[in-house]
Amino acid sequence: MPAFAGQRAEFMYTFISIIYVFVCLFLILVVLLQSGKGGGLGSAFGGGASQQIFGGAGAGNLLTRLTAGFAFAFMALSVWLAFLSSSGEQALERAVREQAAAQEVAAEIEVEEAEEAAAEAEEAAAAEAEVEVEVEEAAEEE
Repeated sequence: MPAFAGQRAEFMYTFISIIYVFVCLFLILVVLLQSGKGGGLGSAFGGGASQQIFGGAGAGNLLTRLTAGFAFAFMALSVWLAFLSSSGEQALERAVREQAAAQEVAAEIEVEEAEEAAAEAEEAAAAEAEVEVEVEEAAEEE
């Protein structure tokens, strides 16, 4: 895996998040511009003038299509961001498992080193005891 792969994934996640915010804002704007039973925000900017800008029946059709498009983009980006987030958690869990395995190996190595050190200490103590016995035997012979 290249070293820049993490940076590339982080950049992609940030870029998609920014697009997601803009899609959310445009979706809110398009929904508010639609004239409902109460007139909506579209009628606040001149009442019937909004109908003249888009044409007689074209405003509802255009705004409906924009709403559907932004709603689809909103849902698709939501799923994509959720996927990116969950794959990051899986990577984190995998890293935690690897770290735990490495710690277990390190603990086993420490135990082996401690056993070797204890064996060496026993050998040294036995050798020292033999030297003392030899010294005592030599002193008794004199």
